[in-house]
Amino acid sequence: MNQERQNQLFSTYRDGLLGDTLPFWTKFCVDREFGGFLMSLDRNGDVVDTDKGVWQQGRFTWLLGELYNNVEPREEWLELALHGINFIDQHCYDPADQRMWFHVTRSGQPIRKRRYSFSESFAAIAYGELAKATGKQIYAEKAQLAFDQFVSHSLDPQGVQPKFTGVRPMRGLGFPMITIVTAQELRDSIGLESADYWIDRSIADICQFHMKEDIQCVMESVSPTGEIVDSYDGRLLNPGHAIEGAWFIMHEGQLRGDQGLIKMGCKMLDWMWQRGWDKEHGGLLYFADVYDRPVQEYWHDMKFWWPHNEEIIATLMAWLLTGDQKYSHQHRLVHDWTYEHFPDPVHGEWFGYLHRDGSRSSSLKGNLWKGPFHMPRMQLVCSELLRHSGAPA
Repeated sequence: MNQERQNQLFSTYRDGLLGDTLPFWTKFCVDREFGGFLMSLDRNGDVVDTDKGVWQQGRFTWLLGELYNNVEPREEWLELALHGINFIDQHCYDPADQRMWFHVTRSGQPIRKRRYSFSESFAAIAYGELAKATGKQIYAEKAQLAFDQFVSHSLDPQGVQPKFTGVRPMRGLGFPMITIVTAQELRDSIGLESADYWIDRSIADICQFHMKEDIQCVMESVSPTGEIVDSYDGRLLNPGHAIEGAWFIMHEGQLRGDQGLIKMGCKMLDWMWQRGWDKEHGGLLYFADVYDRPVQEYWHDMKFWWPHNEEIIATLMAWLLTGDQKYSHQHRLVHDWTYEHFPDPVHGEWFGYLHRDGSRSSSLKGNLWKGPFHMPRMQLVCSELLRHSGAPA
């Protein structure tokens, strides 16, 4: 990865973010009638469904605030971030218990609440960026409260009918890894005092329970004490998810100057690259089985947009932090495959769902899960990594 390649990548990521991704969403998704954002868009920006996912309200509000605070203080971005947070405040909390909804109608009537509390984690980082952008203490207080709700409900859900019985209890990778990045964001935006505690605790949990040195694997779910559960769910691997967690940990190592954390993140990347990279067609498989047995989920061999976003970040970060050329090679593989298959050259932005061979499965640009988050975050993080490394030069 010479200087010319780094300069090209910097332009690809930064120009893609500011000239393609963000304009697509700001043009088509802003709901001026009912507030918030309409994310279920077809390839040309047509609205396919008017329901609103609360995750996406928080995620796009965070992105707009992040760009305002750390890229350029454009008034348009702040106005849209306030537009998003107002919808969240007015419609996305259940007054009965102050937990957040997962799915609401266009006008904000509640449809569904999930047992987990990731809506709160995304709201927390959105409030944090608005606290930083506006200087208003009320947003910092709301960020702290949403984070506290996220961790307390994740550790000890109250008043929620469990999805499973207690016969086969398991712990998941999702809570510790999302706790890491949420605490990192809030440490930056509001100076979250407990950030280091939650980051250290979450990294320790991943290391103790989910990383399996003997088989070189990061498990998505394990027993409460860390054993592999021999069932469909227990054997299931999500390589992109683990690779996402890997770069969160590498980033923390970079911030602290801690080579041990950087090595831990690289090890997670190494293991899950081997488990997930499709050697026949290229790209990252969505699911795999720890023992290479058949996987139950029918979309296991599809190629989704977000794991490729996370793998692009992780391989670039690993190369810049270690200088190991294998990561430069891996980054080229995943970047080139991704940019060959996901972008829409006609209407902009990216398709989200491909078949294993890279052919398009759906024309959707957004839904309850896909929106302006993983891909613009990748473009932002990678352009910043390259800028700090000396690109463009």
